[in-house]
Amino acid sequence: MSSARFLDKLLGGVAVEWTVLGDERFIEVANAARRPVKASLRVTGKTPYYGANNIQDYVNGYTHDGEYILIAEDGSASLENYSIQYATGKFWANNHVHVVRGKQWLNTKFLYHYLHIVDFIPYLANKDRSKLTKGEMVKIPLPVPCPENPRKSLEIQVEIVRILDTFTELTAELTAELAARKKQYKHYRDQLLSFDDREVEWKTMGQVAEIGTGSHDTQDAIEDGDYIFYARGREPLKLNVFDFDETAIITAGDGAGVGKVFHYAQGKYALHQRAYRIVPGPLVEPRFVYHWLASHFYGYIQKASVSSSVTSLRRPMFLNFPIPVPSLTEQSRIVAILDKFDVLTNSVSEGLPHEIELRQKQYAYYRDLLLSFPKPEAVEA
Repeated sequence: MSSARFLDKLLGGVAVEWTVLGDERFIEVANAARRPVKASLRVTGKTPYYGANNIQDYVNGYTHDGEYILIAEDGSASLENYSIQYATGKFWANNHVHVVRGKQWLNTKFLYHYLHIVDFIPYLANKDRSKLTKGEMVKIPLPVPCPENPRKSLEIQVEIVRILDTFTELTAELTAELAARKKQYKHYRDQLLSFDDREVEWKTMGQVAEIGTGSHDTQDAIEDGDYIFYARGREPLKLNVFDFDETAIITAGDGAGVGKVFHYAQGKYALHQRAYRIVPGPLVEPRFVYHWLASHFYGYIQKASVSSSVTSLRRPMFLNFPIPVPSLTEQSRIVAILDKFDVLTNSVSEGLPHEIELRQKQYAYYRDLLLSFPKPEAVEA
């Protein structure tokens, strides 16, 4: 069913009035109660303290009590994904958010969902800093279905909210499940990779694996290249040539990813000149090395560093990194358990992250379908 037909059926032939967020018939702007509190002066409590990008702290006291929407005034995470927050009960709002809610005949949750499809960029006073003044915010267009029949209007709004909340609630459940599984994964990983009380031989990474770097720079990347190009970040790139054909663990040599394991390479790939490849030898299972590095390498690098934060790795840090070498049978047993958790908690193709992404796409699809009301020419302009 097309968007237009879906909306026609939902609206049942009633008209939609386009107004603005400053229309006091439908919207209450509760900015006056906002109060900033410096972090050093905040008294720890149970009330969430909201800034432009979600909850920053928990404090005593509150500025608002009820159901509200918080729209970032400045400091929003990105122009493409403007910060819109939904708060209920007692909370503290600082002066970096606009605080609004629907009045009697406008459902606040309806407004919350609608604001997620608004293009805020034309209303920003300073596009580099995402500054949204109250004077510009109140100009943002707002659709109100069937305003001449308030009860019918609310019925339509509530039905839209019910449909969209189904997806957001499912996403929230999956996100909570993912957090629980990650905690469980960490518990089993720590338990399975703790060899202090076992009979196990210890070696260094240089004794059990080949360690080296690539030869390419990020600027060599090609959007539609034939081979995976592992650079220093989480997202791999593409190239039309490959450097290696092997199984290897990849980690960044410098930058934000230092000490963290992002990639497990299998087959042909290209490698950045400041990324390291660890190629396990016959004494160790590659996936065992992967899990060991993912669990212990970042902590090892932090302790081995003279400074508090490591910005660049050198080959001796890898060569001297200690690794336990239980029997290959025991390594395989450990890998079988940890791989299941790894897929469940990290896979974007079959695990919980994949399910969450699908639900988010469903939500976005139905949100656009339900809230893309036809606009008259005056509103379009």
